[in-house]
Amino acid sequence: MSEENVEVVAEEKEEIKSFKALGLCDKLVEACESLGWKTPTKIQIEAIPHALEGKDLIGLAQMGSGKTGAFALSILQSLLDYHSKQEHKSSPVFFACVLSLTRELALQIAEQFEALGSGIGLKCAVVR
Repeated sequence: MSEENVEVVAEEKEEIKSFKALGLCDKLVEACESLGWKTPTKIQIEAIPHALEGKDLIGLAQMGSGKTGAFALSILQSLLDYHSKQEHKSSPVFFACVLSLTRELALQIAEQFEALGSGIGLKCAVVR
């Protein structure tokens, strides 16, 4: 891929100004707004569309840049998409396991999931 192509891709991604434009449903967009998130961060713009396509990602960004939101929103949207399929509507499912280095970080991640998933009946647990 040439440098020109890389720049064009970056410019196209910068045009994304809303969580809805990333492919998130209205309930998740509302959850973002209730947390005071007006627009997605750079890591969210870069990661969420790829994650929603089922691609594996490694994202590096500074603390406070929105990394947890990026993977949490992707997981929650995928969970909603999974449950929207007729054959999965009534069955509860274990959908994701997030590992962290410390108990404190695990609690922070769970808190973020619970806040983002509050409108969809999300159940979240931290195992110590």
